[in-house]
Amino acid sequence: MQRRLAGVLAAFFGLLAAVPASAHHSFAAEFDANKCLDLTGTFTSFEWQNPHGYFHLDVKDPNGNVTTWTFETVSLSTLKRSGTERKDFTDTVGKTVTVRACLAKNGAKNRAAAETIKLSDGRVHKIGQDVEAKFSENAKDGY
Repeated sequence: MQRRLAGVLAAFFGLLAAVPASAHHSFAAEFDANKCLDLTGTFTSFEWQNPHGYFHLDVKDPNGNVTTWTFETVSLSTLKRSGTERKDFTDTVGKTVTVRACLAKNGAKNRAAAETIKLSDGRVHKIGQDVEAKFSENAKDGY
């Protein structure tokens, strides 16, 4: 009886552990490394959560129309290892930033994976995958 219960519990916890993993995805599965652009706008909000951080930017087009963009970052542990802290995002709300990002492959409007963010004080943080090799040793015109 105890062996059966142990087996059921092991199966249950194994399935439970797999649930968060199934929600994770690779950059290449969702974003297009050949469709990257720079967007400048007002940093409006962020979600500091696993497995990825997210933030939102209000971007004005040449006609003055405002569009809200959503950007995905790398994992929070990777952000921290590269020197980006939650405070960097908290202090940026309401300020103008420039984001280098790659568009969603599925054509979702105003959604992209952030590669870098240039804060209002001029500091640049690597907050996504280095798909354009801006941070590699051979980079020529990185931020």
